[in-house]
Amino acid sequence: MADWITEGIRKDRASELVRSFRGHHREQTVLAAEGYECKRSGGLEDGAGGKTAWSERVLVLRSPMHAAQQTAGLEKRLATAATKLAALTPARGRGKRQMTDEGMFVEAMDNVLKEQRVEGLLRIDWERQIERRTHDVGRGRGSATRAPRVIEHLRYHITHITRPDGPIAALSAGFGWQAFVTNATPERLSLAEAVLCDRNAYRVERIFHRLKSRVHIAPWFVKQDDPSEGLTYLLTLGVRVLTVTECVLRRALAQEPTTLPGLHPENKRTRTGTPTAERLLHAFAGVSLTIIQSATGEEILRRMTPLSGGQETILQRLGLGTQLYRQLAIQNMGS
Repeated sequence: MADWITEGIRKDRASELVRSFRGHHREQTVLAAEGYECKRSGGLEDGAGGKTAWSERVLVLRSPMHAAQQTAGLEKRLATAATKLAALTPARGRGKRQMTDEGMFVEAMDNVLKEQRVEGLLRIDWERQIERRTHDVGRGRGSATRAPRVIEHLRYHITHITRPDGPIAALSAGFGWQAFVTNATPERLSLAEAVLCDRNAYRVERIFHRLKSRVHIAPWFVKQDDPSEGLTYLLTLGVRVLTVTECVLRRALAQEPTTLPGLHPENKRTRTGTPTAERLLHAFAGVSLTIIQSATGEEILRRMTPLSGGQETILQRLGLGTQLYRQLAIQNMGS
């Protein structure tokens, strides 16, 4: 990876990197990543003494957003390390513990640098300080005939903490670089398309998140494979309904384009053009059918909750319309 990053830095200086742009959620075009690709061969021996060989593309990419996050993290670690190092040698005073053993002092500094992962990125200047105080031997007032005694107070003190530009700049140059491997041909998947494909990977991860957190695919307690497979298929159908509903509505909103209000109860002024299926279902949580019966079981009244303007808009964007719901409400009111 270090060699790939070095080659990427060289290509960046020579303006030889391929750039990939994508649309931002604020309707802006931003740089998603830049990089280059190379080929390498791989092989795997099978049990029969043969070998399976293949060729793959290595995409070495640098993400500006990832680089900015790593830079911010380094800045935070450097500041934290400097604060902890300064706390090792406080000013003399009551209750201020001083470092008097050189070995323990050096070990404490190394532990701070190792904990914050900034070894070699801070230059620490320190010195050995000796404070001498003269006292007369024995009790009572001093006199010319009493022998003096010199008491030494030793401590180690950090004088300066600086950041050398060279090591930090060398480390920062490698920020944001990642490597991806694919066996797809360049005609099928270009480098720029591979970047966008990776950026959309979170959509696949959301499907697994819904299986685990929304429809609760686990835990379950079964002893045979058939119930597990059947329940998995059933819950997968539920996730597909959520995914398709979300996809259809977002596509309809993007075509106009427009946004929907009222899907964020915590902030009623918020409008969104990319609603989730969970928020759409929550918007219909108040819809109900009320049936009032007499003591003999005879139905006296049926009433369905009327749809709000936002609910009607959602149904229209989904291509379902509101006519069916209105007919059902009229029939229930008539009965």
